[in-house]
Amino acid sequence: MDTPPQPILTLPPISPAAARPLYEQIVDGVKREISAGRLPPHTLLPSFRALAGDLLVSLITVKRAYAELEAEGIVYRRQGLGTFVSEEGPARSRAVKHLNAEALLRQALREGMEAGLGPRELLAMARNILQEEEDAK
Repeated sequence: MDTPPQPILTLPPISPAAARPLYEQIVDGVKREISAGRLPPHTLLPSFRALAGDLLVSLITVKRAYAELEAEGIVYRRQGLGTFVSEEGPARSRAVKHLNAEALLRQALREGMEAGLGPRELLAMARNILQEEEDAK
């Protein structure tokens, strides 16, 4: 009897040396894939065991990452079937990323003001960075 094919999930490399815990790196990677539209609603995610094997992390790490995603309403689980991207997954993932971006931008602006930069310099810096990001695409 053939086993059903496992879904493919391409995540950026995760590292135990990174500042963030492994499960958070997995959560971020899954959210990124969902936000980018590479994992549409109702897409089957890899099993705990398959993803743990692919990423060389413990089963508990993957279970915690999936539990976080489920608590945020980004994925849902069906007993005996697996874990899937929820209908609201892309919108929720983008909303979380929006909040994170705003918090990071506030932190960056605060750092800049503490460094003595004024509003015009900060805006010019932001425009330059945005232009560099656009050019890199």
